[in-house]
Amino acid sequence: MKRTTLEALLAGKRQLDYRQQYTYITGLLETGRIRPLKASGKNGKKPALYREYWLEEEKKDVSPLLEELRYRLVPSISIDYYLAHPEVYDEERPWVRLLDAWLREKRDGSLYPESVNERSFEIWGREKFLTKEQGKKILKHCGISMEMLGIYETTEPLSYYAHTRTVPQNLLILENKDTFYSMRRHLLDGKERIFGVPMGTLIYGAGKGILRSFQDFDLCVEPYMTDERNRIWYFGDLDYEGIGIWERLAELCQPQREIRPFCPAYEVMLQKAERVKNLPATKEQQNRRIGEGFFGYFPKETAERMKRILEKDTYIPQEILNIMDF
Repeated sequence: MKRTTLEALLAGKRQLDYRQQYTYITGLLETGRIRPLKASGKNGKKPALYREYWLEEEKKDVSPLLEELRYRLVPSISIDYYLAHPEVYDEERPWVRLLDAWLREKRDGSLYPESVNERSFEIWGREKFLTKEQGKKILKHCGISMEMLGIYETTEPLSYYAHTRTVPQNLLILENKDTFYSMRRHLLDGKERIFGVPMGTLIYGAGKGILRSFQDFDLCVEPYMTDERNRIWYFGDLDYEGIGIWERLAELCQPQREIRPFCPAYEVMLQKAERVKNLPATKEQQNRRIGEGFFGYFPKETAERMKRILEKDTYIPQEILNIMDF
């Protein structure tokens, strides 16, 4: 229902005299097509008519849409939402029909995993369709999940330095960029070990970014890095966030891989921290809920020293170490 004026209703009846125009308007009133908006006042003529009206819009016949929903879409598309909201289906129909056509084509099971943007273009001819609200809404209305479309999320590729590709080897994940570059320089200078441990590959974790990258570890690294005989280590800031990153990474990689804290580096961090009078304060809004798993890799006395630093609301940044320490 929308608001309209007497002039708009009579726009196509200018050739009629007023009596005929009046008869036309009263006919609309009697059939319920319009209702007077009494607050608008009358036009001052005899017989009088109101100046404005509520216009009842004609309802579209949705029976063809309902028939299409019930009998012409593949069974994997849920029709419950659209049966209850045929006007929404009328609006979204072009996109739903493209999805239907694609699902029919894949009935033989020939579904190879693709990235979100690749699959989006394949189905709708729009590479960003599924990353926008409209695409997500249509999938929800159709009861179709991303998994059903054979989609994988793309992540930022891992940045790493391969000092050697022999296997088995040690791979070291580093939380921060400065330490990654310094350790890389150390290896490029002809060194083979870091804190006495032979090191084959350094991986830049970019803080929490490593959690996204490691979800596709097997897809985005060289084959030598995925050898099950390799050992993977983690080294980051000695604070709640750094330990939390290790916890989530270790959980993410189970049971295929074990990610161990790089204990020698943390030991040297603690030694150097003893010569620092005032360690930096723990950054605000860090999640302090960490478990005991990280500390279980260290001797009891070392673990207690770490905990005391954290309990004082202080931390040791990874950058306390430099190339001369390695």
